[in-house]
Formats: sequence, structure tokens, C-alpha cells
Amino acid sequence: MNMNKKMFSLNNCLSLVVCLMMGFSGFSQNTAIKRMGSTDTQSFDDNWLFSRYGLQADGLIKEEPKNLEAVSTNETNWEKLNLPHDWAIKGPFRIELRGETGKLPWKGIGWYRKHFTVPASDSGKEIFVDFDGAMANAKIYLNGNYVGTWPYGYNSFRMNLTPFLKFGQENILAVRLDTENWDSRWYPGAGIYRHVWLVKTNPVHVGHWGTYITTPNITKEAADIRMIVKVDNATNQTVKAVVTTDLYEMDINDVAKLKVGSLIPRTVEINANGNKEVEAHSVLNNPKLWDLKTPNRYVAQTKVTVDGKVVDTYNTPFGIRTIEFTARNGFLLNGKRVEIFGTCNHHDLGALGAAINTSALKRQLVMLKEMGCNSLRTSHNPPAPELLELADKMGFLVWDEAFDAWKNGKKKLDYNVIYDEWHEKDLLALVHRDRNNPSVFIWSIGNEVPDQQNVAMTKHLADIMRREDPTRPVSNGYNDPDGGRSSGAVVALDIMGVNYFFSQQPKWDVDPRYEKKPTLGSETASTVSSRGEYFFGDPYNKTSWQISSYDDAFPGWGCSPDTQFRTNAQFPHLLGEYVWTGFDYLGEPTPYNSDETNLLNFRTDPSKQAELEAKLAELQKSNPPSRSSYFGIIDLAGFPKDRYYSYKSHWRPDVPTAHILPHWNWNERVGQIVPVHVYTSGDEGELFLNGKSIGRKKMEAGKDFRLVWDNVVYTPGELKVVCYKKGKQWATDVVKTTDVATKLKMTADRTEVFADDVDLVFVTVDITDKSGLVVPRSNESVKFSLEGAGEIVATDNGDATSFVPFQSHERPAYNGKVLVIVKAKKGQKGQFTVKAESAGLQTASTVIRIK
Repeated sequence: MNMNKKMFSLNNCLSLVVCLMMGFSGFSQNTAIKRMGSTDTQSFDDNWLFSRYGLQADGLIKEEPKNLEAVSTNETNWEKLNLPHDWAIKGPFRIELRGETGKLPWKGIGWYRKHFTVPASDSGKEIFVDFDGAMANAKIYLNGNYVGTWPYGYNSFRMNLTPFLKFGQENILAVRLDTENWDSRWYPGAGIYRHVWLVKTNPVHVGHWGTYITTPNITKEAADIRMIVKVDNATNQTVKAVVTTDLYEMDINDVAKLKVGSLIPRTVEINANGNKEVEAHSVLNNPKLWDLKTPNRYVAQTKVTVDGKVVDTYNTPFGIRTIEFTARNGFLLNGKRVEIFGTCNHHDLGALGAAINTSALKRQLVMLKEMGCNSLRTSHNPPAPELLELADKMGFLVWDEAFDAWKNGKKKLDYNVIYDEWHEKDLLALVHRDRNNPSVFIWSIGNEVPDQQNVAMTKHLADIMRREDPTRPVSNGYNDPDGGRSSGAVVALDIMGVNYFFSQQPKWDVDPRYEKKPTLGSETASTVSSRGEYFFGDPYNKTSWQISSYDDAFPGWGCSPDTQFRTNAQFPHLLGEYVWTGFDYLGEPTPYNSDETNLLNFRTDPSKQAELEAKLAELQKSNPPSRSSYFGIIDLAGFPKDRYYSYKSHWRPDVPTAHILPHWNWNERVGQIVPVHVYTSGDEGELFLNGKSIGRKKMEAGKDFRLVWDNVVYTPGELKVVCYKKGKQWATDVVKTTDVATKLKMTADRTEVFADDVDLVFVTVDITDKSGLVVPRSNESVKFSLEGAGEIVATDNGDATSFVPFQSHERPAYNGKVLVIVKAKKGQKGQFTVKAESAGLQTASTVIRIK
């Protein structure tokens, strides 16, 4: 496929959350679509029972009884809970556990059981259960009967319950998960950590992920809409069905609005217990395109009719847009060049663990969007459907990734143990689920896999993805880009994904094999820092196990943001970059991480290998307490680090930005030098200390990405910068020496919440002086309480070394800040009050209303 000539035209969109009303046969003006697919779909998250066996949280072993799938199993001591559920996030953190997986006890065997009844009136229907993700090695049973398995914990999958279901009677669904026989390089979570759905259909129905919409020809005047629908026939006789599809505009609240067209009806004859695909098309006049600023969406409602009766209704949200990748002109969205300002992100949500929560995820994406991020890499696995739903609605591009390993693993029990049997099934699950999302614009078959030079394997995997969706390019993240290209493996890809090592780019730009191959920084920077920590000299403090926030520390394979910006400027034809990472995450606390897979980044450099092996041996002896990463632009609690303003300044150059670092509380350094750096979207700045100019500095375009005054002698008071752009005043920032801490300040990210047991409010508490200034080196313990119809879910402070359980209602502030996450009790009304107290400080509270 010639990437320079072939335009990848996109299509679809959403896969949302919950259900449409049973029997709902058409759109109304006030009915929101809650999930892509069959309209008779309902949440299956509530009222589960859970019990853990094998390795326990305290390190002991609890023997797993036999036949826990049996109907007669004694459930007396089982825990009652609702999904999503991550059994490991409660901890406790244990120093002897590996930092790479968060020092949390995620290894174990978990059993879930759910009692439910399907009405007798549904007899004759097909009944399915859909899992958005279950970690890991899932085995499903119904009424004691084995239904099926899906080992890869990151993929979504469906199980057919119909053969073993008792209509009108109680049924017991049992799920066994096993993380003892699964390995990870980061914290993967454990349990049924994503949503579960019960789906009811008639025997003749649209199949699972059975629609595929493409828009091969798009102009301002018209868009060609083509749709493939797979219809399943679960009866014992041949059936003739009519397939019709209507197209509607869809608003930001997922409500279908104006009907804008219909596809030509198709009649299809389907053999007994078989399926058949039917293709229909239409021309949509004056299409509203999906893009980053105006992410317009549509929904296709497909109806299957047999003998004049509608037997199935299926909704497919989608979007209309074009994508094109070129080696010299970059990436084009709807014909306009867009530089990729991306971040890589693991799937955990900090204090919430791996359990998916849409409001928490949206909070993250809002912060990234404000910073200027326009693309997300799902590192290194299929994401939760909610991520793509939000990306579709908010206007993010998504690099959708499949694997972290192929046949040769990085860990003994990672994907390598199931590759042969499952790789094609897992790729199909990923592509079929996500190919209607307009946000998805690149498929990735892997990340830094040991097999990255294997030509045949690379082509095999890429061809599977192209076969299932030829409208998007296929890539791979290379930490040995020279080896991948030299071997010829990259020839099989549409886009070259480079992790860090760009030094040979000019060589490959003139190689006949790759001179027309677009290149994208699939991982960049890997800068490490701790929010609010500043060290003078060595950026690493092995007493506190923190890292300076001057943003000049990075592992051997990485670089500072400034260096990467210069690289991007040096090679302007690159498509852009994905920074490692947008947020801190649980596990992988590099450089205080003895994970031997770090050696893979230097597989071709023996001297670096030896140096890193020595460092890893030293770390294993000291056993650092670090349990979460330092890579994030934003810390684990969701508080921006200084780097946030570096990226915002560069990625949003038209937004006035100025940010001074460090803080100005250095009484022990009076008369000593404290370097001052400023991030700004301007091009010049003047620094003032207590009203006296320290000098005016300029930045050279493409070379300088911060203003630096390295010889400022510390004096308490006020530090102010005035930044200019093209000679005119542009932005200012001020930091002041504070008084002692005297009070708490509480700020909620919103003041209303739904009483659905999942909608969350994130409340920040600042330790301030009498003037309301945050005291930057304060670490007072803060105790939280709540009055009314609400609950405290978790607390955090962004400290990568804290072993305080996330469920604790008391937590020390970290450099002036601490977070509490709250929710309303399910079904309640009114309001609740969140209160924060700390000895010697004025208390703070805030009121949250329940919608």
C-alpha cells in the first residue's frame, strides 16, 4: 500500500456505555445512546460476589477449592461488590514486591459469581454476556457449565449463554481469573476491571461488532457512506432478512437528532446456523466532518426485518473524515496538516487502580487537551471502550495498540505464552470493536517487541489488520529502529514508529526502501521528575527517592522535552511525537526500578548494557520504596508538574503562557544561587526579583524552549517574569516567598454529581498561608470526612514513594497538595459536604449537590 498516494478515509465512532430501552425501535429526541450495538443491552455490573484464592494480599496462600463454578458452591463469606473491580488496588503496598508492578499484590486467583434471572418471556432469544476486559486468563461458567475462555486481559469479548441458560429461573454466572500465570512490566490490575453487559437478541440479529462503516469518497458537497452488516441466523432453517439503515446526526450528549439519510435496503438469505454479510451504501449531502475542534458524529441505526417484523435494531455511531500520511508533508486530517502532539498512557487511573471510571478518565483527557495534546497512544494494549468514546467526543486522535510482546516475551508469562493460539483472535477483536471510531487513526501491532526484526512475523500481523480494515495505516513502536529497518521488517508497515532513537533518521530518509515511509515518534523524551522537588546538582535524591523538577533528568534512552523539540524541528517531516507519558502511572518507577526489561532499550549497545546491569544490581540491594512512575507530565493525583507548561507553551503557541520554576521558599539558601527557569509561549522574557531586573533573555526559534537564569542569588520576596512575543507583552507569572502554613483551601473540579455510584468528584486541598498562597514545601497530614449522602472513594498526593493505602481517609500533603475523590451514594438526593482538617490549620469544606 503506497502511503503517499493512498488516502486513509475514516469512518466511525463510538462504543459507549449502558443500554437503550428494551424493545426500543426508533430514535426519540431525548434518548441517549449508551452503547454501540444491539439496543436490548443492559448493564451487568451490579450485585456480584467475589472471593480470592492462591496468593493473598498479605503474601500468604489460600488454597483454591475445586468446582467453584458449581451451583452448590457455598458463598457465605464471599464479598459483595459492583463492577468494575480491581482486587489489587486495596493493597497493601509491600516493600518486598516489585516496583515495576507498583509494589501491589496483584498476583492471585479471583472468582466472581452473579445470580440473575432472565424472564420466561425471553425464551427463544439469544442471550450473551459481553466483557469489556477481565484480567486475566478468564474462564466463564454458567450454571456449572463451561462456556468459554479469553486469556488476554486487555481485550473485550463475548460469551453466548443461551445453551446453558434457564429462562424464568435463577442462573449463576461464574468467572475465574488467574493473574498468577500472567506477567507484566507495569501494574496491570486484577479482576473484572471493565464493564460487563447482558445482551438479548432474537435468533436473527446483527452479529457481535457486526457493522463496519467506511467513507471512501468525501467532498464538501457529499460523502459516500458504505456499510457492511453481518447478520447471524441462530435458527435451524434458512432465513430471508431485509436489512435497512437510517442515518442521524448525533449531539454531544449522544442523542440522535436530525435524520439525514438512509442506506439502500438489502435482502439477504442466511443459511441455518450461519451468517452472511450484506453491503449497502448511500450518499450523504453536505456532511459535517469529524475533526479535532469540531468532532461531529453520526449514528447509523440498522434494523433487521424477517417476515415483515423487525427482529433486531443495532446502533453504530461513526464519524466522517479523511486521513492521509506522507513522508514529506506530514499527517493530513481532512486535507489539512496536523502535527501530532501526543502522549502515551497506561490504563490505570492512579488511586482508583485499573478499574475503569469514565469521569476519572475524562478528567485526565480534559487536562491533556488544555495542555495541547491532540493524540493518545494506548500503551501497550487495547484500551477500554470508554477511552475511544471520549476521544471521539472530545476530538483526540488515537494510536490503537495491540501488544507489548509477540512470540518471544519480555517476561516469562507475558503474551508470548498465548501468541500462537490467540494473536489473530486478539487482533480481530481489537479491529472489529474499534474500526467504527473516528478517533482511531493508526493501528499498532506492538511495542518494542523482541521480534521486531522478524520480517515474516511483522508482515503476518500487519496483513491481518489490513485485511480487517484497509482504511487505516499499520505501525509498530521500535526501540531498535535501525535493526528494524536494516532487517527489512519495516517494509511491511505503513508508518515507521520510532521510540527515542532518531540519530539515523537522515540515513533512512534516503534509503529507497524508506524514503517514502512516514516516520512518527511513537515514544519520546521519558523525562522523569517529582512534582515540586528541586535539587541543585545531582537531579536524583536517593535519600528521598525523588527526582528534581528542573526537567533535566532522564534515563539513558531518553532526553529532555527541549531536546526532543529540537529533534522535531530538525526533522520537520516527522509526523509528530508521543511523549512518555502524559500521566504518572502505577509501576515502572524508573530510574528507581530494578526491572531487567530496561536492558532491552540497549540491546545493540554492550557498554550501555553493562552500565545498566550494574545500576540494576545496586538498586536490587537498596530496594527503593518507589511504587509509581516519575515519567508523567502530570502526577498520579492529577496535579500538573512544571513540564506541563513546557508542553503547553510549545503545543499551544497562540495561548499566552508563562510559568516560573522553582518555588521561592529557600530560606536555607539565602545568599546562594537558585537557578530560575521559565516556560513560555512567548519568545523573550525579563525576570525581576523584588522589583529589580535580573536581565532579559531571548529564545532562538527551533533551538531554545525555556528561558534560563542560572545565577540568581536567592533573596526572599517576589520573583516575577514578564514575557514578550514579537516585541509585545505576552504573559506574566509571579512566585512569592510564603508565610507559614495557616489554613486549608479546598477546590472541587465540579459541584454537582450523579447518584449512580460511579460519577466522581475530584477535590484538591492546598496547604496555604494567611494570604492564600500555597506553601510549596508543606507536608502536613490532612484528614477527610464527609457528611450527607456521599462517600469517600480514595485519596492521593502524587508522591511516588507513599505507602499509605489509597482508601485511607487521612494522607499527608505532598509539596502543598493532596487530593480526595468522592461520590454520591447510589439513588440518593440532596447534597453532601466534604471536610478537610489538619492539626493547627484552619479547616476547609465544600458542598457537592446531587443531580
